[in-house]
Amino acid sequence: MKSQYIKIIFIFLAFVSCEKDFASFDSGVINSDNAINFSTNSLEYSLTTKSEMVNPVQTNNLPSFLLGSYNHPQYGRSNSSFVGQMVPSEYNHDFGDNVVLDSVVLTIPYFSRGIDTSEEGDITYEIDSVYGNDPIKISVYRNNFFFRTFDPFSDFDTSQSYYSNGSLSVEEIIDGAQLEGELLFEIDDFTPSAQQINLTEIDTSGNPYVAQRIAPALRFKLNNPNDNFWETNFFENEGNQVLTNEPNFKEFFRGLYLKVESNSNGSIMLLNFASSNTKLTIHYTSDNTNIGDSDTGSVDEIETNQHEYEMNFSGNLINLFDNENPIDLGGIDQTNGNENIYLRGGEGIISTLDLFSGSITNDNGEEMSEFDHFKQFFYDDISDEPIRIVNEAYIEFFVNQNFPNDDEPERIYIYNYDQNTALIDYFLDQSVSSLTINAKINHLEPLVRDSLDDDKGIKYKIRITEHLNNLILRDSTNAKLALGVISDVASVQNFKILDGLESENKRLASGIILSPKGTILHGNLSVDIEKRPRIKIYYTEPED
Repeated sequence: MKSQYIKIIFIFLAFVSCEKDFASFDSGVINSDNAINFSTNSLEYSLTTKSEMVNPVQTNNLPSFLLGSYNHPQYGRSNSSFVGQMVPSEYNHDFGDNVVLDSVVLTIPYFSRGIDTSEEGDITYEIDSVYGNDPIKISVYRNNFFFRTFDPFSDFDTSQSYYSNGSLSVEEIIDGAQLEGELLFEIDDFTPSAQQINLTEIDTSGNPYVAQRIAPALRFKLNNPNDNFWETNFFENEGNQVLTNEPNFKEFFRGLYLKVESNSNGSIMLLNFASSNTKLTIHYTSDNTNIGDSDTGSVDEIETNQHEYEMNFSGNLINLFDNENPIDLGGIDQTNGNENIYLRGGEGIISTLDLFSGSITNDNGEEMSEFDHFKQFFYDDISDEPIRIVNEAYIEFFVNQNFPNDDEPERIYIYNYDQNTALIDYFLDQSVSSLTINAKINHLEPLVRDSLDDDKGIKYKIRITEHLNNLILRDSTNAKLALGVISDVASVQNFKILDGLESENKRLASGIILSPKGTILHGNLSVDIEKRPRIKIYYTEPED
């Protein structure tokens, strides 16, 4: 079977590559008496779309994290907060004598790139994955909830999962009050900025100068509750067991909780926790003693120097989502599919796709399922040979412009709903770019926009050519597929969905979890029949 199919493909490739020997492609005429003639045609099949709410999703160990508030015109507001454990860059740190606190600074960079550099060395940046520019409220707390590493109710080496609704399982939910320990900082009107951050120092003449330039970042100077919080917890614990190793430290200082609130349209940003500049830095001064030379009788000298004590995020880092849900899918009859396809990232909404979901009448006047017709059309059971070649197969999903949205997502992602995996077309697509927004564009075409009408979203095109070839060549199961909004098409590592049913074992790609956006597309029951999604197949067959 496979060898015969490969033979047909080889003949077809030879045909299309030797243009000077052939007449036009559509005519099916070849300038050779013994050659095989080909013709090309197309056909369509139906699919059924059904939207479903996503249960809380696992958000620890994500490749990055969202912080902020995003207000969608149809789906409402979604707030993304963050809580994470921390460890010091050095255990058993010697703070010195006469320690005096200077400042405590939290720095978390955005994802950014430099686009221009001045003669003075200043860099102009563009920041990626920042949506919106309205202010949000951010509160930074000391976290008092202990995040365990392993799940005591599973195998000994099974890592504990933490979910977007602040739970560890269906039965165990984090007490929000435990996340809000001492308030270390609060800002009511924070907006992300693409400006380079200049750190200044004073030279020996008393003049300020730029000592360090760092890329755009969320950067806060934290408060000192009771005027002794940092001194009591760190300086006075020098030599104490709580600062000597990772387990003791994580039990003692359980990290930071960054809580987001907003009453405006807000803004939301993807933060680069993998950056070496992501840290909490305690700046302080202390005395160092230079021991004198006993032979010369010189005296000891005491110098007061500036020092730093750094902590980095490590261990369990968790996104917590708080969503409004104005669209009630439970009130929508989806027995035969959707009029609209609802898609929302995060702990949001996906849509399942049942391909070849209708019936068709064959040439003999017999009613049969579309899938049976598809298999028989491309593969001859009698001769046990493929008889037609799928050149291209795709589905177009049209944006329902009756629902205003000035921030349509650039990409959507299709995957095997039952196996939680990308399609074979995803892995075979070698289109790459330094920007992942431009990767996999053959399989997952970016949103087409209307350049004459405020760049309104028009449609997405998803190619599934090899997926359908698999159904023919390998007799693969016509599995249920799913569709979701995705922020980064390279982020397809799967994370658990909290459902309480071990048999379900559902997963969601990290790129869907980390997308704050949403869209509404025309479904298979759309009143606009021309914009209903259909499977379109272009094929080649040898003529008799």
